[in-house]
Amino acid sequence: MIADQRLLPVHFGNRLSACRSRAELSQEALGEMTALHRAEIELLERGECEPRLSTIVKLASALRVPLHELVGEIGWQLGPGGAGKFEFRNLRDVAVV
Repeated sequence: MIADQRLLPVHFGNRLSACRSRAELSQEALGEMTALHRAEIELLERGECEPRLSTIVKLASALRVPLHELVGEIGWQLGPGGAGKFEFRNLRDVAVV
C-alpha cells in the first residue's frame, strides 16, 4: 500500500515496461503501433509523466492486454475529513523493473 499520489505514474510505468517486454516490442515499435513518439513511451515507462486514458487504451490494444494489466488494482482508501491514500493490490504478476 502506498500513500503518495506521485508514485502512480511509476506504478503504471513498471507495468507498461513489463507488458512491452513480454510482447517483445521495442519502445519504437510500440510507439509506431500507437502513434506515440518513442520518447513518450520512455517517459511513461520511467514514471515521469501520467498517461491520458486514451493513451492507456491505445497501449493496451497494441500490447493485446486488458486495461487492468497496465493499471493494476489501484484503490483509494478514504480517511478522515476526505483525506485518504492510494493503495495497490495484487501486484503478483508484474515485476518491478
